[in-house]
This record gives sequence, C-alpha cells and structure tokens, in this order.
Amino acid sequence: MKQLVNFKKEVLFMTKKMTKVEMFNAIKTVVADNEEFVAFIDHEIELLQRKTSNKKATKTQIENEGFKDIILSVLSNEGATVTEIQGKNDTLAGLSNQRVSALLRQLVNDDKVVKVVEGKKSLFKIA
Repeated sequence: MKQLVNFKKEVLFMTKKMTKVEMFNAIKTVVADNEEFVAFIDHEIELLQRKTSNKKATKTQIENEGFKDIILSVLSNEGATVTEIQGKNDTLAGLSNQRVSALLRQLVNDDKVVKVVEGKKSLFKIA
C-alpha cells in the first residue's frame, strides 16, 4: 500500500506528461510481486516498442530533409535571417517563412545550426 501512495505522489508531481512506456514501467514497480501483472506489462511495453520501430518517414519528411540540406549549404558563419536565407536560393524562396523557420528550428534542435538573437532579429549560423 505504501508503494501505491508513493506512486501516486510521483505521478501528481511530474512536470511533463508521462509516455505509455514510462507509465507501464512505473506501474511495474508497484506490482513487482505479482508475476502475472509483470508479464502483462512487459508484453504491453514490447508491443509499444515494436509499434514505434516500424514507422516510416512520410513524403513531406523526406522532402524536408532535402530542404534542410539546401539550408545548410546556404548558411554561413556570419548569420542570416529566414528571409535572407530564402533570398539566397530559388527553391527556398518558393517556401513560406513559417516552413523555413520550422526547418531551421529542427536543425537547431539537431545541433547543426545555432540561433543568435540580436535585438528583434533572429540570426542563424552553422554550428
């Protein structure tokens, strides 16, 4: 019973939403003494992991990888805004500012590009 109370406290004070796998692992610690429950939880975790490993990239995701390569080839160490980046390449000029900005954010998250904020301008440089 004490484990259940501790489990509830941990769940209540979590700052981010738990994934299903994290939730199953937390429940597994509570019911560790019951082999049937543990076997069921292990099976469910295995199904979730199998499901996530079979994902293929969508057509748009594959297309975006090409755009990311173009963005990296256009960028320099000096830094450029989204509009300046679009002006350096005809393919990127056909995209919206929001799409190029989203691609740049993904590149920043992948540590390939650095974002520098100067006043109200956001400049992007190669990492």
